[in-house]
Amino acid sequence: MARMPVEVRRTALIEAALRVAASRGLHETTTRAIVAEAGMTLASFHYAFESRDELIDRLILDVLAGEEKTVLPDELEGRTLTELLTDGLHGYIEHLRADPAREQAMLELTQYALRTRLPMAKEQYAQYTRLAAVSLALASQHTGTRWIVPLPTVAQLLVAVTDGLTLNWLVNRDDEAIDSAVRAAARAIAALASPASPASPASPASPAGASH
Repeated sequence: MARMPVEVRRTALIEAALRVAASRGLHETTTRAIVAEAGMTLASFHYAFESRDELIDRLILDVLAGEEKTVLPDELEGRTLTELLTDGLHGYIEHLRADPAREQAMLELTQYALRTRLPMAKEQYAQYTRLAAVSLALASQHTGTRWIVPLPTVAQLLVAVTDGLTLNWLVNRDDEAIDSAVRAAARAIAALASPASPASPASPASPAGASH
């Protein structure tokens, strides 16, 4: 049998670690549990990673690289800013409802990084903020509005709101309440924009500036 390429082995171990963390919690995501989930040996693990911490760093980076959660729906034209924000946040909540264990695992990973690997936690939230900034800039451009506070500030607010919505739903599982909260949050964030004048850009700052 051909030897598994190291990158394929790493990917399989990362996916196994996320499954274990989602189903059993990070405290039970041991090296032995990961290799058992992946159907590999401990020797195979140490061929791919030096430690569990190295795997977790890679897991967080891989999740961030594939992170496509934005506040915008596919259809942008003919919508108001409040509608775009509402639909985008509802889309995120639907993603959360579809796989709550995965989102809970990511929260645990953030807390773990915050305690033991602070640069990784900062990079995670810098990426969330960049994605939010890109979405907000597109929303303002497509609705003829401009942000009246700096775009990075609005992006950080959106990330904070999304974190709150996530925890609220994970704890209460109250769909009606979270839908109401989404609509209120969208209206509050949209209130930070005003119609763009012909001489004004749609946004006062570029998405690239949206980071911690």
